[in-house]
Amino acid sequence: MSNAYYRDEPVAPSLDRAPACPFDPAPSLTALRAEQPIARLAAPEGAPGVWMITGYDLVRQILADPRFSSRYETHYHPLAGGHLPPAPVGDLTGMDAPRHTRFRKLLAGAFTVRRMNLLTERVTEITRERLDAMERQGPPADLVDVFTQPVPALMICELLGVPYEDRDRFQGSTRALPDAGTAEAQYAAFVELGTYLRELALAKRAKPTDDLLSDLATGGDLTDEEELLRYLSVAATGMRGVLEDVELGGRQLKAGDTVVIAINAANRDPARFAGPDVLDLRRSAAGYLAFGHGVHQCLGQQLARIEMRVAFPALLSRFPTLRLAVPAEELSLRTDPSQVYGVHSLPVTWGQG
Repeated sequence: MSNAYYRDEPVAPSLDRAPACPFDPAPSLTALRAEQPIARLAAPEGAPGVWMITGYDLVRQILADPRFSSRYETHYHPLAGGHLPPAPVGDLTGMDAPRHTRFRKLLAGAFTVRRMNLLTERVTEITRERLDAMERQGPPADLVDVFTQPVPALMICELLGVPYEDRDRFQGSTRALPDAGTAEAQYAAFVELGTYLRELALAKRAKPTDDLLSDLATGGDLTDEEELLRYLSVAATGMRGVLEDVELGGRQLKAGDTVVIAINAANRDPARFAGPDVLDLRRSAAGYLAFGHGVHQCLGQQLARIEMRVAFPALLSRFPTLRLAVPAEELSLRTDPSQVYGVHSLPVTWGQG
């Protein structure tokens, strides 16, 4: 273990992505992981301690330790200069036990591997429908608009029981969440989606159907209130609030401190993955943190895996000559580390050319 763990000078790493390859973590985070896998971040005078965690083992430890809180109001955001507001009603990512445990238990039965496998046929049908529409439209096309966004959104509609006539509204709200430019805009999009789902839950309570939302609305326990995944983490960063004094990686963290966990840097940690900056689709990438770890590990991960196993082969089988329609440097990436990783649009073409 390097004695760099014990440096007291605060650091201010840039979160700008690598200029040579935007799929790589920020170079400053890669350097920090090698020198100080846990480092104090620069913060205003009088602010609680804020720590950047880039090492795989430390990130995994934090995600499984209840002394690190997921409640947003325990997170001090150095750029905002204060603590974040509490999570909106229904946001499981901003809850701790026992409240989180209660809600997650209600949902867990709907996201089992067995039930997700039963949805494989429907994923196949939706994928075929989107590919048919893409073929009828002809090249060029925005792959985000015509394929990669509609397939998972429509599968969530299937799972929740969103009526067909409401699906454009639902997809618009879900699309706005990752694309919102500010925290305020993301919060507004979440509230809009929550308002719609609350209205739908009331309708399901009055007239249940065979879907997840009907199960929850009529259950009587709620008020109305793969390698690619390692290489391209779903979310770049996360935060946790320190609930009590704790020793982590040779450093003493105090109650009230905040840790910022760099998931993308942890998934490229050479201490965990050999040759981590090489995309090797034949490697066993078990243990990656793209879907999180511990009690907050993503409930929908099995559905996401099914969608990828079905959709990607079908896309390349239907359009074997699929290629970018613009130079790669013109692609518009989501650069805010708080956003879900991806591109705003992906113009593609196919056929002879």
